[in-house]
Amino acid sequence: MDNFEDENPFETDVDHVPSETSSTSKVNISAPSSPRHPTRVLSPTNPTLSRPFPSSGTNRHPQSTYKSDFCCGRDQWLHSGEDLEIIITDAQKTSLNSNTPYITYIIRAGNAEARHRYSEFESLRSSLVKLYPTIIIPPIPSKQTIGDYATKQAKAKEDAAMIARRKRMLQTFLNRIARHPILSNEHVFHRFLDGEVSWTEVLHSPPLSLLPKNTLKAPSHNPTDQSAASAYAALPNPSATHPLRNPDQRSVDSEIFTNKFANHLSGPMEKVTRRTLKRWSENAQDYSELGAALNGYSLNENGALAAAMEKTGQAVDTTYMSTTRLLQELEQNFSEPLHEYAQFAVIIKKLLSYRHQKHVQYEMTQDALENKREMLEEYEKSEREAKRLDEALSKGRVNGLRSPGSPTEGEEGQSQPQNQPQDEAEEPGSTYLPPHPGPNPYKRRAPGMGFLNALSYTLHGMMDVDPETARRSSISKTRETISQLEDALHLSAQDLKYSSSTIQADLDRFQRQKVADLREMTISMARIHRDWCKKNLEAWQAAKKEIEKIPDHPNKRPPSPEVRPVPGPSGLRRDSTATVNGR
Repeated sequence: MDNFEDENPFETDVDHVPSETSSTSKVNISAPSSPRHPTRVLSPTNPTLSRPFPSSGTNRHPQSTYKSDFCCGRDQWLHSGEDLEIIITDAQKTSLNSNTPYITYIIRAGNAEARHRYSEFESLRSSLVKLYPTIIIPPIPSKQTIGDYATKQAKAKEDAAMIARRKRMLQTFLNRIARHPILSNEHVFHRFLDGEVSWTEVLHSPPLSLLPKNTLKAPSHNPTDQSAASAYAALPNPSATHPLRNPDQRSVDSEIFTNKFANHLSGPMEKVTRRTLKRWSENAQDYSELGAALNGYSLNENGALAAAMEKTGQAVDTTYMSTTRLLQELEQNFSEPLHEYAQFAVIIKKLLSYRHQKHVQYEMTQDALENKREMLEEYEKSEREAKRLDEALSKGRVNGLRSPGSPTEGEEGQSQPQNQPQDEAEEPGSTYLPPHPGPNPYKRRAPGMGFLNALSYTLHGMMDVDPETARRSSISKTRETISQLEDALHLSAQDLKYSSSTIQADLDRFQRQKVADLREMTISMARIHRDWCKKNLEAWQAAKKEIEKIPDHPNKRPPSPEVRPVPGPSGLRRDSTATVNGR
């Protein structure tokens, strides 16, 4: 475990300065524009304050950094400086605006009350993921599995335990967003907490209506910005498995650590926790049956024995109830947070995959730009060769026309008959070069290729392709593509720098949050077991006092006097084997 923490690339120190190995030092470009909401200073809170899970960790910020300009009443309430909490007060079954009944969760944030179903929580989270592709968006409870629907069929959505679990985890989801230094400023989140706003209208209005289909082809700091859409359209769409030529070492370390973290949580820890809770549940069931049996048996007895049996049954019942309570608290304060962090590990993997794709996008744009520049160089080289050839032909044509033996225009007109065509009167030594007629369709062809060659000749004649015009058009298009790729490369470099720095900063914040939450989880587990032991100890001590009141059995054999060994000559008891052997 020590080695596991030593390989941790995330920082728990607030004053940490990014290392030189960070990708932000490898991209030598100007800094991108700031995000829509300013990032506030992250600092740890007072560890002496005890709060229910989830722990506030380091998500709170100093009083001096609170906002002074608010977009709405919910924003002002969230940043009022008090340690506030969003509460889901109830979960009710309703069929409002729907043909089928569903569960709606009642959210109270200050003096505002909102009602949302699970699918609307899901759409809120997916919207935040698109709006903030470089931020760790907290998870929501997972959907019902096919097995749940198969076993409970129509009652799967009405399972009381599932609804209670969703209430707790959705409340945790909302409070994590409310305590996030950036997400808490998002007006979409404020409108979600406002019960007077239709969530359907929010989904179909800006900024959510401006989100692109592919976030890789949008600015990382503001995906709704469409001012550079044409430049981003030129960027490639890389795969998450595409290798990097120059990977960033810190990102690689983060990926390795996240994989280990995910394997620890989703592997041994969650399996052992589920197995432990299952055995506690079976134990509680056994205590329930045993308590009922002892209480029933006490009715058949009388006197002190009946009272002792009844008290013992009550102690067993107390153990059953305390074990049931222990199970509930372990599930709420340890099992559910553990599962939530397993979901966090998957989210971080996707976040690092986004950063990887941005890096691949930058390298692929570099390659495409280099290829286009080489292609332009070849086109320009061909253009220079064509110009030099035209100049040589022009000089040869002028020299041929001005040779001494060539007749003048008057003499040439007098020597030609009036009825003779002009082309027949031309001298064989003329420098006139007719245009290339293209491939001769009547030349000898390979067997079976006559029709294709004839068709090709016909198409060439229809298109009337001029090599010089086509070459110049290709040069113009290539230059335009290079200009677009240069703009796209600059934007891609900015996105890579912003993504790397922002993701790493949020990973460091998450690490501090994780440490605080795991501390709360372990302390909670210790407190739960301590309370369980205290309650059971009191019950069994009361049962012991009642059992001691039972009189002794009348036929009980009185205690025999203590027999002392007879000392031998040496003052020690002799060994029987020595006596038998004559020693």
